[in-house]
Amino acid sequence: MPITLLINLTALAALLPATLLPWRWRSERPDLVFWSVLAVAVAGSLAAISVQLGSGWPTGLGVALWLSVAASLALFAVTACFLQQAWRLAALLLPYVLCLGLLGTVWLAADPAPETLPAEFEAEGWLLAHIAVSLTTYALATLSAVAAAAVFLQERALKLKRRSSLTGLLPSVADAERLQFGFLVAAETVLGLGILTGAALTWVQSAALPFDHKTLLSLLAFAVIALLLYLQSRTGLRGKRAGRLVLVAYLLLTLAYPGVKFVTDVLIA
Repeated sequence: MPITLLINLTALAALLPATLLPWRWRSERPDLVFWSVLAVAVAGSLAAISVQLGSGWPTGLGVALWLSVAASLALFAVTACFLQQAWRLAALLLPYVLCLGLLGTVWLAADPAPETLPAEFEAEGWLLAHIAVSLTTYALATLSAVAAAAVFLQERALKLKRRSSLTGLLPSVADAERLQFGFLVAAETVLGLGILTGAALTWVQSAALPFDHKTLLSLLAFAVIALLLYLQSRTGLRGKRAGRLVLVAYLLLTLAYPGVKFVTDVLIA
């Protein structure tokens, strides 16, 4: 068995305790058990990425998915330390990133030797900055989308006057909306930096401004988030209508990042 596949399977196994814990653990605050299983999940995903990046910077979909998993988990761990009730998003976030990791593992098993960036590009500071900003943007958008999903589920439970085991694990509507707004503001700020660093990277490499699918989708996502933040500040837009715009922005960013990898790996391979 290739070492990369073995490490990916180990990383998936590391995600399982954190994914299952919310369903077997009832507490009003995160404790040592929560932080321990979360640390194992983060460490496993980072180990998988470290092995995959050991021989260069692969450009395939499988690596992109695992990068998304690692970035989302790491950012979630940080926010759970500082934002009240953010840790409750684990009940939705962990199953989602587990599915992403599983898909990434399957993809890497089918394509064990993806293409890598040229060595001269790997050393470019602008490229590294752009990748870091892009990963942070997508992780923030992921957390915002998860918070929006929590709002959907909680509002539906209130409307039906019937709570489920899942809604009992999630933050309240007010807390989820607060988290969603905070993640969106941060995502919009970092996304703006990402667009600027992407333009600078393209200019350094080819003395031209970028005009491709990724840039267009990123600009559309930026516009959707800006519109949502404006509507929330001016009209108090909340609930499902705001959540739909969050999910639209997340879809655009998904198409811009892992979606572009899927197109290049599959549709035009």
